[in-house]
Amino acid sequence: MKGGEVTRAGGGRGTGGSRAPWPPRRRARAADAASARADRNPLTRLLGPGRRPPEGGSTTAYDLAVRRRLLLGLSVLLTLSLFLSYQGVHGDADPLRTASAPAVLSLDTAQYALAQAQRDAGAAAPTSDFQKQISVAAHSLAAAAGDDVGGPAGRQALLTVAGLITVYAVKVQQSQLQPDEDVLRKAYRGYATSILSDDGSGIQARLTVLQRQQRAAVHRQTSFGRLLWLAWTVTLLLALALAAALVETQLFLRRRFRRRYNRHLIAAGVLLLGGVAVTVLFTVWTQQGMADTRALLGRGLGGPDITDARRDTASYLAHTGFRAAAAVWILIGGVLLMALAETGLRRHIDDYRFLPR
Repeated sequence: MKGGEVTRAGGGRGTGGSRAPWPPRRRARAADAASARADRNPLTRLLGPGRRPPEGGSTTAYDLAVRRRLLLGLSVLLTLSLFLSYQGVHGDADPLRTASAPAVLSLDTAQYALAQAQRDAGAAAPTSDFQKQISVAAHSLAAAAGDDVGGPAGRQALLTVAGLITVYAVKVQQSQLQPDEDVLRKAYRGYATSILSDDGSGIQARLTVLQRQQRAAVHRQTSFGRLLWLAWTVTLLLALALAAALVETQLFLRRRFRRRYNRHLIAAGVLLLGGVAVTVLFTVWTQQGMADTRALLGRGLGGPDITDARRDTASYLAHTGFRAAAAVWILIGGVLLMALAETGLRRHIDDYRFLPR
């Protein structure tokens, strides 16, 4: 030993006990090993190479950047997919509750009231029961028009039916004012019957067409078709992928930085699982209520059944408005999820002074 120098076994010479630099071949092998580890990483293959670390340098900043891009990308895709899937079910729930289902019941009420009025039309003199049924039918048609049955064409058809009901009531009253067995009485009665029950243009035939159209609209609003199944399948797969990415990132940080937990990533995971669970639960409740409503309204109703159907429909579709309004929280939750993922990795990225490409 001379002048504080030490001679190493490989012939290298250092001073002050410092470590001699690696031989060139050893540095090359270390760099190749780091590059191979990065290439074997599935996240690297998925998101592209990005900025490669310098030869022999650390890959930590590079690995952090890859995971950051993956978490943010999956969060964006999941937010959009969940929002569209959720709206695909809940977007029709409130119109069904406030318009379509009440319109079906109003048309059923009008049809039933006219059938009862026809039974009372054969009385020898005008009766209060007949007038009562005509009033119920007219009121039900006005309620159906307020529910926007069939759009402008449907409203025009309802106005036509309302006018025909007025003519029908007048002809029935005129027939009841005539003497029994009078020819004019029979003529008025026959004309009123044709207005009500003519196969082509009678009141009941027109109402039957409107009922069929409205039930078809209810079926469209309550169906859970292939497109919705596909959308929800993609959404759940994205949720699983994001959950797996969060777990893998947490394990990576624990292994690389010796930190047992990353609070921001854990909060992101809790938000992900809780948000998806709540939206799926809300969707199941809403879809079940819509399916029950479709089954209830799928057949013609009359008399006390209509009153029971109104009560049951209100029960089936309760709180659908609140659940539909929750769609905006999906977007808010998606932004919060991205913020948590970014915050959880940003501190480590800044420690390595990583600069994006």
